[in-house]
Amino acid sequence: MTRRISWTLLGVLVLAQICYPLTTGATRAGLTVATVVLGWLLSVGHALLSRGPRVAAALVAVATGGGFAIEAIGVATGVPFGSYDYSGELGPKLAGVPLIIPLAWTWMAWPAWLAAVRLTGGGSVSTAGRWVGRIALAAVGLAAWDLFLDPQMVAEGYWVWRDATRALPGLTGIPVSNYLGWLLFAVLLMSALRPLAGPAVERTDRRDHPMVALYLWTYFSSILAHAVFLDLPASALWGAAGMAVTAVPLTVPLLRAHRAGEIQQGAHQPDRTGVDATR
Repeated sequence: MTRRISWTLLGVLVLAQICYPLTTGATRAGLTVATVVLGWLLSVGHALLSRGPRVAAALVAVATGGGFAIEAIGVATGVPFGSYDYSGELGPKLAGVPLIIPLAWTWMAWPAWLAAVRLTGGGSVSTAGRWVGRIALAAVGLAAWDLFLDPQMVAEGYWVWRDATRALPGLTGIPVSNYLGWLLFAVLLMSALRPLAGPAVERTDRRDHPMVALYLWTYFSSILAHAVFLDLPASALWGAAGMAVTAVPLTVPLLRAHRAGEIQQGAHQPDRTGVDATR
């Protein structure tokens, strides 16, 4: 049941993202809002169905609630991201922050956490070093997404930076402080998630395959979209490099498993004489 619902929501999300480059203006802005809402429903719904209300509530508290708080502070003070303002194209605002913005934090925080748990072996982290490694990997997995997100949203005019004199090469209009602010909040978010959510978030299983697919789809589709459809080659390169820290280690075992399955299947195919090759 959990997997069926998650796969269905992921399919709708993928369809919406495929449609994004084909739209413009208000239609594109509306599709952006719808995509973020779908992503939030997918991640929170998966957390609820796979691990129960405590985990879902913890995710909403630290990612949605915390995301709103840090964005409100950022708009009001310029800390920790830098000085910026949101346009009115992303729907209603509270304290200067469009209500969908904290939903976006939640959307990608959950698959980034599960990816880090998967890559660090799952189960309780017995040493401080492993715990720090898991938090760091989850935080980078989330924060690196903004190397795609911010250039795309700034290009659409959804928000604007007041001072972007110190920017990454090719990513003009966005200060380096923005990415450092993302990383700082991602570390705080991931550090708070486990204590609030409990031991249920310390392991992964087959129920989490849709979340792994979500993370990898976000990575590979963003590279393609930025490089080909959105005319943002610099963010395609930066995003590809940043999210690769998590996405590539996730992908390699899947490719190996697929290859091993093909070899095993081939070994059981009959030869030209019709005799099973394994006999």
